[in-house]
Amino acid sequence: MLMQSTRSLLLMIDIQAKLAPYIHQASQVINTSKWLLEIARELDVPIRATEQYPKGIGGTVQPLAELLNQDEILQKMHFSALKEESIKDHLADLGRQQIILIGTEAHVCAFQTAAELLEQGYQVFLVAEGLGSRNPEDKRLALERLQQAGAQIVSKEMVAFEWLEKAGTDTFRKISKGWIK
Repeated sequence: MLMQSTRSLLLMIDIQAKLAPYIHQASQVINTSKWLLEIARELDVPIRATEQYPKGIGGTVQPLAELLNQDEILQKMHFSALKEESIKDHLADLGRQQIILIGTEAHVCAFQTAAELLEQGYQVFLVAEGLGSRNPEDKRLALERLQQAGAQIVSKEMVAFEWLEKAGTDTFRKISKGWIK
């Protein structure tokens, strides 16, 4: 199944200031997330970001925070965002069945959120280079386990090209600028 911009929601899990410095390949996770946030904006794909206990872990890292509207940031205490009834209801109200997931930590909050999304009947797409953990082995195991549960592992370019659907449009030219040198 292909990802479609009209059916997708980009969900960014807990890329926060006090945790990010400890994430393996954090700059890749942040750069991938920034790139996807910008493309989602261009294509009118809804964006939501969670923050796990921001008083303790800090808010969303820059430059990601500057790409978000305040009403797109959802606070949580549970590891799984869907354990928060307000978030669960909010996502359901958006009516998007394809959840494109990025964030940290891949084996904790991202994992538990993705597992519950799958249980709720959502189609979950895990952006490999947009997910991170402190230990790369934890990330590998999380992706493997979620794939066995029905999630699809994708790359950032798979997301972008499937959302775009075709070349030759003004939107394609704007987004693809700099891809091929």
